[in-house]
Amino acid sequence: MDSLLFLAAAPGAGGSAFFVQIMPLLLIFVVFYFFLIRPQQKRAKEHEAKINAVQKNDEVVTGGGLMGKVIRVADDHVEVEIAPNVRVKALKSTLANVQSRGTKAAND
Repeated sequence: MDSLLFLAAAPGAGGSAFFVQIMPLLLIFVVFYFFLIRPQQKRAKEHEAKINAVQKNDEVVTGGGLMGKVIRVADDHVEVEIAPNVRVKALKSTLANVQSRGTKAAND
């Protein structure tokens, strides 16, 4: 009840008080955007570009953890050789990592 009387006594103070109260929320949103949302969107775009650029003989890792070499590429799936004469089809959307044939492993 006291707050209603205070607002009634000072009609111009309501707008600035609201702005002061909402400012920390806006600041938190800006910090979250620059430190969490924006970098995640950037990583997702890079991952999508890497998946779309997969080629024959690239080494891939699927979301299930299978590792192998790409034998054939289609629009929405790839054929991966996981062992000699053992080939599986995997959706491109399930590929977790793609390593081009020109890159060397870290331990070489």
